[in-house]
Amino acid sequence: MAKRVFLFVLDSLGVGEAPDAAAFGDHDCHTLKRIAGSPAFHLNALLQLGLGHMDGQDYLPRTAAPQAAVCRLAERSAGKDTTIGHWEIAGVVSPSPLPTYPEGFPADVLQAFSAATGRGVLCNKPYSGTDVIRDYGQEHLQTGKLIVYTSADSVFQIAAHEELVPPEQLYEYCRAARAILTGPHAVGRVIARPFVGKPGAFTRTANRRDFSLQPPRTTLLDALQQAGKTVYAVGKISDVFAGRGITKSVPTHGNAEGMAAAMDAVKTDFEGLCFINLVDFDMLYGHRQDVDGYAAALTAFDRWLPGFMAQMGPEDLLMITADHGCDPGDSHTDHSREYTPLLVYGAPVEPVNLGTRSGFCHIAATVADYLDCDYRGDGQSLWPLLCRPAETRRLLCRAALNARRNAYAPYSGYRVGAALLGQSGRIYTGCNIENAAFSPTVCAERTALFKAVSEGERAFAMLAVCGGKEDAVQGLFPPCGVCRQALCEFCAPAMPVLLITGPDSFEEHTLGDLLPLSFSLPTDR
Repeated sequence: MAKRVFLFVLDSLGVGEAPDAAAFGDHDCHTLKRIAGSPAFHLNALLQLGLGHMDGQDYLPRTAAPQAAVCRLAERSAGKDTTIGHWEIAGVVSPSPLPTYPEGFPADVLQAFSAATGRGVLCNKPYSGTDVIRDYGQEHLQTGKLIVYTSADSVFQIAAHEELVPPEQLYEYCRAARAILTGPHAVGRVIARPFVGKPGAFTRTANRRDFSLQPPRTTLLDALQQAGKTVYAVGKISDVFAGRGITKSVPTHGNAEGMAAAMDAVKTDFEGLCFINLVDFDMLYGHRQDVDGYAAALTAFDRWLPGFMAQMGPEDLLMITADHGCDPGDSHTDHSREYTPLLVYGAPVEPVNLGTRSGFCHIAATVADYLDCDYRGDGQSLWPLLCRPAETRRLLCRAALNARRNAYAPYSGYRVGAALLGQSGRIYTGCNIENAAFSPTVCAERTALFKAVSEGERAFAMLAVCGGKEDAVQGLFPPCGVCRQALCEFCAPAMPVLLITGPDSFEEHTLGDLLPLSFSLPTDR
């Protein structure tokens, strides 16, 4: 069967205040913990997957045998908004924040917008989406002016009554704004916010539409599309990525439609990624400070999830994460700078706890690795640490065999390759490099080890070594004594060492087996 990854973004489900939250104006924020205190909060499936085992979630019950690998991720990008969060999930870290407008948009931007639309502007300040139509809706109907407002995020939002400005016309106005908002005013999203009703009873409709800035670099979606794989976008994913890298898009109007579309996708034959955003958590409950509504929405997803998991095939992966926080009980209505969860479930996955890691971008690298795509972006694949032991060994052996091709062995004729798995999940490779003076020759194992240490890795999980005359892989090539001693400086005696005997075979030992009495300094040094 084809490999498929179903990546769910539970929009705004943060799992605890990030260390740099104060720099983003946040404190005492923890979206998941906040809603866990609601009487509407009843989780089962997510707890069985291992949500309570994740760092910082000790207020949740644990299960005896978690079904998923778990990890807590810290955002590396300079932001806490949807666009930057999704870009980082797709492999692109944004070192600079997108522009925001706490005092409203400058006059030249609004003048250009009015010239393009033929309509004036109301409001032009940060505002709650429901409050802005309450306060400006009647004037909008009387004057025909468009309600333009922003928030703490990098957004240019346009609200208009559907009877005065039909949604398609509003979308054209948004496209005009998108064309104007470039350069220093390149906001992350222009958002259409249609509403209906009478004064005193205005309500927003489900016809919201986002017009996003193009990602600045190649994303996971681009790479998968270029590799001929399906990128199946559900919800606002296509909008967030400005349609780039998408092969199939299913727009939705809320969580229920998003879950239904995901269920349709899991029953569809394709190879690649299904990327789903469930927006209600953020749009309906986080921003509106509705703790009970948020808790009920997560409970509904939790009750739906087992039915989806039952439809998964033997090579399918389920990944659940978030793009930022939006604590519905903190001191403001904006997004919150929080850690996000990562749950990875499927038959090929080993239920391990990977602790806390820096970078949503590791998700993209992991998805690409699993789908046999070369893309890594700004992240590092966690797949070697998540997969079942047999798959870890296969990956490491394949890396060692590939590394052997670069060996420089004109004197002995024996070409050796090595692959060393760091605790971070990164695989470091090396080959033997001979020298006419013989003593400067470096073995494959030390090449890999020194490369890893020079890049900051200090702990390792597994080593694979292969060798043979010329192009043939034949016989055992255990590390020499010098390499064994070098490895013992950084590797535990119990670390597995795979001695490759052929393209699909190996003998497994431990480093302690190979060097039972390694030299070491006294432990009280």
